[in-house]
Amino acid sequence: MAAPGRWQDLGKRAASAVVLLPLAIFCLWAGGTAWAILVLLALMGLAWEWTRLTGGEPRGPDGLMLQAAVLGGAGLALLGHGAWGLIWVLGAAVATLLRVDRPVIGRLWLPGGVLYLGLAGLALAALRQAPGGVGLANVLFVLVVVWSSDIGAYVAGRWWGGARLAPAISPGKTRSGAVGGLVAAMLFGWAVAQLAAPGNGLVAVVLAATLSIVSQAGDLFESWVKRRFGVKDSSALIPGHGGLLDRLDGLLWAAPVAALLGLAHGVAHGVSSGRGAGLGEFLWR
Repeated sequence: MAAPGRWQDLGKRAASAVVLLPLAIFCLWAGGTAWAILVLLALMGLAWEWTRLTGGEPRGPDGLMLQAAVLGGAGLALLGHGAWGLIWVLGAAVATLLRVDRPVIGRLWLPGGVLYLGLAGLALAALRQAPGGVGLANVLFVLVVVWSSDIGAYVAGRWWGGARLAPAISPGKTRSGAVGGLVAAMLFGWAVAQLAAPGNGLVAVVLAATLSIVSQAGDLFESWVKRRFGVKDSSALIPGHGGLLDRLDGLLWAAPVAALLGLAHGVAHGVSSGRGAGLGEFLWR
């Protein structure tokens, strides 16, 4: 059993969740302008943190280019032009890569941020645009899987402890936490899929497991970036969690993968049923 000190940040984390989770759920349910504002505000904060984390000036050329790249891509997707949003993000990544005012190695962090944040924002915007309740159910599924994976990993890791998952990258993460996160994601992913739109339970479980693994990989990636730049948190914006990058790292990886799987599912559905492919189908059907 875990020592009491392992839970010392639980109060702050719970208080932050009580404030932020209902806000996110409301904006997701409302869709339209509410969801657009939430996504765009989150991307603004994420771009600011990424620029600052990687040694750039948020109000300088780096920060402004990153803001324009990620907000432009998501904005186009929110207006129903996902393909143009993707072109915008990829073009912005190439444009930032071609900058010649810094060494080649340092030059990679800005286009990397464009892809990292831009594709995630594009995916969250495009997934929610699907009509007929599909977008709401799909994004809710992704959010619940990522949240439950994170909470399950936190509880299992603090409770059982044990061998470290990747000590060179993130000494605090344990193998028991990774397993706990995976199990929680599969259980809650299956539950929300059946409640939101009953379909193939096995597919929902496999999809939840896949997104949980991707989410945990995103968490490790952000830990590696922070270790690379010698910081503990991306910012102090969210009590008990750090910054937006600390809180949304798993979602930033899971959302693009979910959108890609949705597109593949739409292609297969379009071929078999004669209807157009896209993100207008439930991910687990």
